[in-house]
Amino acid sequence: MSFVHLLIVRPPQSPNYNNTSASRGGNDVDSMIKSSKLSANAPEFVPLGFNQYDDSAYYDDSDAYYGEPTLADTVTDFLGHLSSSPGSFESDVEDITGILNSWVTTEELLKELVELIYTQSTSIPNFAYTGARLCNYLSHHLIITPASGNFRQLLLKRCQTEFQQRDAAVRGEPETQKKFHSYVLFLGELYLHLEIKSGQGPPVRARVLLGALKDLLISLFSSPVDANLICAVKLLKLTGSVLDDAWKESGESHMGELIKRIEDIVLDAACSRDVRQMLLKLVELRSSDWGRVLAAAAASSATPDNDPNYFMNEPTFYTEDGTPFTAADPDYAEKYQEMLDRQDYFHDVYGENGNEIYDFEDEMEPEMIEAFENFCLESERKRQQ
Repeated sequence: MSFVHLLIVRPPQSPNYNNTSASRGGNDVDSMIKSSKLSANAPEFVPLGFNQYDDSAYYDDSDAYYGEPTLADTVTDFLGHLSSSPGSFESDVEDITGILNSWVTTEELLKELVELIYTQSTSIPNFAYTGARLCNYLSHHLIITPASGNFRQLLLKRCQTEFQQRDAAVRGEPETQKKFHSYVLFLGELYLHLEIKSGQGPPVRARVLLGALKDLLISLFSSPVDANLICAVKLLKLTGSVLDDAWKESGESHMGELIKRIEDIVLDAACSRDVRQMLLKLVELRSSDWGRVLAAAAASSATPDNDPNYFMNEPTFYTEDGTPFTAADPDYAEKYQEMLDRQDYFHDVYGENGNEIYDFEDEMEPEMIEAFENFCLESERKRQQ
């Protein structure tokens, strides 16, 4: 029953309601109804300024309170998810790429996406590897290609901006150096993972990054403070074999020149004892063809099934709670990845086996002293020649 109908309904009779009054009252009501201009079919009354077709006042959605998610929100959440769960990359990257293809439709949004991924990859410890893999995947699967360049081209332009500041960065404040070192290690990962499809044959690496890494190493060695040298060692341990092979293939001797710089630094630079040991181990690693000579010599028909000592010489690693594990453990891959995730690029808090290392001011071991003396004598002999 409508509001208008309620107005014309006769009131109920009370117990004291007599016939006379009823007759007289009834006549009065009848006369009111007959003289009223109200109609049940009249248009509904709407107050001035009220939009009867706007139901937003009655719309209750908790998401609307916070507004629609932005590209930055979505990408930041996804990158945070990958940072905490790097193992989910394979299962999730296709879905997020589909979302980005429907979202990133302009040059401005593509540049924003590049900046978001670049920032995460160069500011979050241990995300450089995952960030480089993500960059490679998006470079092949993002649809948009504006006039300014596709995803890969814009990413390399962004890296070029930081590259141009290298000489100032290696001599900057500790925070500036730390940021630059993060960029250097990300560029190393990018060189290893960013594939460029060629017309024929397998994908190739970005040659522009090959030259950039050489120049970055030269800049790091030009200011041989401990932080720069540690970064250079990490970069060469990460990419040394690949860089060496690429330069040899093109007939260039850049790796030999870099190793010569390292030898000079070991002899002359005022670096710490620990960093000097790291440099010596790196020279030794390169002399064994980045460990591949030892690996080839150790290769045999032995397997875990037919040789009980197969894992005897494997290194022992430790989980966060101190539990030891080796390659013989069934869940070795998962535990090893967890150990890598908790290592920090910028501070040698963890050793190569996942153990925390402390800066004890003890003397060199006798073997290390002997190795260092032999190295110095050999280097001096080469100089005199």
